[in-house]
Amino acid sequence: MATRRQFLLALGAGAALTAPGVELARAAGPRRIGVLLPATREGFDSRVEALRAGLRELGHVEGKSIAYEYRAADGKYERLPALAAELIGLKVDVLVTAGTPGALALKGATATIPIVIATIADPIVTGIVPSLARPGGNITGLMFVVAELNAKRLEFLKQALPRLKRVAVLMNPDNTAMAPVQREMAQAGAKLGVEIVRFDVRAPDDFEGAFAGIAAKRTDAVVIVEDGMLNVNASRLGALATAKRLPSIGVDEVADGGGLLAYGVNQPEMFRRAAAYVDKILKGAKPADLPIERSSTFSLVLNLKTARQLALAVPPEIRLRADRVIE
Repeated sequence: MATRRQFLLALGAGAALTAPGVELARAAGPRRIGVLLPATREGFDSRVEALRAGLRELGHVEGKSIAYEYRAADGKYERLPALAAELIGLKVDVLVTAGTPGALALKGATATIPIVIATIADPIVTGIVPSLARPGGNITGLMFVVAELNAKRLEFLKQALPRLKRVAVLMNPDNTAMAPVQREMAQAGAKLGVEIVRFDVRAPDDFEGAFAGIAAKRTDAVVIVEDGMLNVNASRLGALATAKRLPSIGVDEVADGGGLLAYGVNQPEMFRRAAAYVDKILKGAKPADLPIERSSTFSLVLNLKTARQLALAVPPEIRLRADRVIE
């Protein structure tokens, strides 16, 4: 017959096996992070790698404490709701996305699984959250005001090209964040004496046709507005603009690909910052209690090689203001 001491030891061992803790977490397997991308997986590689690096720095080990599930819409935003449903069906612990289309797809698919938005335009204007300080519900993350950013891009173009009169603006009409961007740019253009001409592109197959239209309108420069599909093709668009003898400005990859200027936020760094949100949620924090972070760091890139190719004399103030110059 078991003694009272043996009975208590056995009871304690059983409690240790069933108590929440490290051993139970191991038995349950890694926490699963669902990543919904609006464009191609390859196009978002640097951003996704920044997210993974951020979680590694916070002590998470892939395959042990966390695992990833990816779904990419390849620029076809109508696919996002179905892909969101797939991730939810996998019973992921946290969802991560970027951009308004992805955020709206996840918001429409679940009100319970935590959602971290790595980068997005103003989520209040698009109805994703009611407040930045108290987002409520199951959504949090990081943002920057795309409308203000693109108005600033117009100012830089005007400084670089004092005779600027007409600017083409490339937008993806399938992205509902574009309406406030167009309004802000129109207002900024009116103050600068610059006419804004919008050109819609939904896929890379639309680029050549758009630039033919831009040439027909005799525009002086082109602004490439943030969007998942456009971002992953930004290098190509910068090169295409220069080939058409058009100064251009957009995200960093526009200038890196051969465009004249870039002005914006460091999107991979925002994905790295998003890792901190994922980490807090995995440790028990509620998205409703995590304020949405607004990016306040912007950088200007100047491609002097392109300026020479376009026979442009870049004003000294642009060169002095540039955070990075491509020779």
